[in-house]
Amino acid sequence: MRTCNYISAAVASPPPLIRQWPGGISWRRPSRLQCSATRTRHQDDPDNKGDNRLKQNTGIFHPSIWGDTFLGYSNPAASSQQQMTEREDKLKEEVAEMIASSSTATAASRLQLIDALERLCLDHLFEEEISAALAQIETADVSGYDLGTVALWFCLLRKHRYTVSPDVFVRFKDEEGGFLVDGPKDLLNLYNASHMRTHGEVILEEAVLFSQTRLERMIPYMEESSLAREIKSSLEIPLPRRVRIYESKYYISAYEKDATLHETVLQLAKLNSNIMQLHHRQELDIITRWWKDMDIESRLPFARDRIVECYLWILGVYYEPCYSRARIILTMNIAIATIVDDIFYSYATPEECELFTKCMESWDSKGARDLPECMKFALEKIFNSYETIENMLRQEEKYRMPYLRYSAKDIVRSYNKEVKMLQEGYIPKSVEEHLKVSMMTGGCPFLSCASLVGMHDIATEECFDWVSSVPRMVQALSVILRLVDDLESYERERLIPHVASTIDSYMKEHNVSIEVARGQIHVLKEESWKDFNSEWLNTDNNAYPKQILERIFNLTRTMEFMYNKGENFTNCHNLKDTVDSLLLAEPFAIPI
Repeated sequence: MRTCNYISAAVASPPPLIRQWPGGISWRRPSRLQCSATRTRHQDDPDNKGDNRLKQNTGIFHPSIWGDTFLGYSNPAASSQQQMTEREDKLKEEVAEMIASSSTATAASRLQLIDALERLCLDHLFEEEISAALAQIETADVSGYDLGTVALWFCLLRKHRYTVSPDVFVRFKDEEGGFLVDGPKDLLNLYNASHMRTHGEVILEEAVLFSQTRLERMIPYMEESSLAREIKSSLEIPLPRRVRIYESKYYISAYEKDATLHETVLQLAKLNSNIMQLHHRQELDIITRWWKDMDIESRLPFARDRIVECYLWILGVYYEPCYSRARIILTMNIAIATIVDDIFYSYATPEECELFTKCMESWDSKGARDLPECMKFALEKIFNSYETIENMLRQEEKYRMPYLRYSAKDIVRSYNKEVKMLQEGYIPKSVEEHLKVSMMTGGCPFLSCASLVGMHDIATEECFDWVSSVPRMVQALSVILRLVDDLESYERERLIPHVASTIDSYMKEHNVSIEVARGQIHVLKEESWKDFNSEWLNTDNNAYPKQILERIFNLTRTMEFMYNKGENFTNCHNLKDTVDSLLLAEPFAIPI
């Protein structure tokens, strides 16, 4: 039985805001000197001596920009935790009454309140109240609403899996085929709503083209304002596809300046943001200690040191405090997948990849004697980490581990297939053929399964059966990732030996230029979003809790963010401002 120094049978005093899981989790507390010393240890490590490849491949990726920033975090606000909790409960009661009483308000103000709660990441505190309000709003007669209100109504309901008809926009069509709008806000709402479209919804296709064209023409002439900023953000990533937690602090500040929201909601938003920041910082401290214990920086110096960015990614999948265990487990899994990805594509020979894959398939490192020391080390650390994860589960939850291990084996098998394609210089003859392999190597089926492992009882065995079958919703997520990744990383990957992208396959299949192929891959990405939206609204998926389906939707949203204007996960400087805002910025000053 392997043991881990950072795991114990129980934790006597877990961090105040972190629930104690079955099996407990503890850690060694290395000093800053010890942590810093590991950065150059690979040069003198006896296990690494004589490994010329290891030395040659060191420094492929930019080192972590965070150092020990998230180790041993202490926040003065933690001392007032009890007061914060009591104040939050009081404010929640007031806002809950506000949502309930909004039934007598105008439709526009009611919709705007729900929209604001979602943008401020407060909606998880009022799931029942918002659900009841939307059930009433769905049946409302919208024939007298203006376009902006109808678009907000449509967008909110579809985001909550209501299959409302796009025919509500017919009466806004003009004789020239455009839409009757009163200003940029109407256009923006129409633009965002139209991105919840599915296949065959012609009027929403027209709405996308109409609103996008006019917003792009309008933005150069707009003065700096929150509306101008919102339009720019939506033109980059439409609102239904954006990750709300990444923007929540901006919206708190924006609403405060514009004074468009009730003061009670703003106070609750600030307090909730402070409480979540405490949770997230404490979780990242735990995860960073696990990562330091993995010793990847010294033993696998060719790999990406991106544990903070891994956590940020997963924070977009679920930010709510109740998902603390799930967040930690999913972060560990995406970090492990990154290690294996870098071993296969930045270090190992094809023969070593094959042997590594066999060890993963047998879930045993005994067959690894012919592997380099660093790959043996990685295998042991991976297997130990899965023991750590299993120890975090209650006895009745341990059935989840075979699903997770199967998904982990599957992604490694897919990596191995891609390595063989690269070795042979093979370019799949079509995008369809390419996606049969590459939609798996993106890791989305693996992450979809892993996202459920740490969730509570709502993640049932039926949910694991569903997600492990790679259903159409997960397939659409996987295709979206593969296409946005290829669109953003194609030029960089052309400069180094790399497996062919979907752009290469499209050029080969249709004998067209790079520019044409890129344009068509973008079109295919939008078609894949229609596939995803169709599955989001598919009533067959009602058999699974909405909280489960939302994990898949949120994963899809994070893919758009991580590959917006570059491969942001690898190019970690691109994510610095978001990390600073969510995890390092001073808490909001509020009266307790």
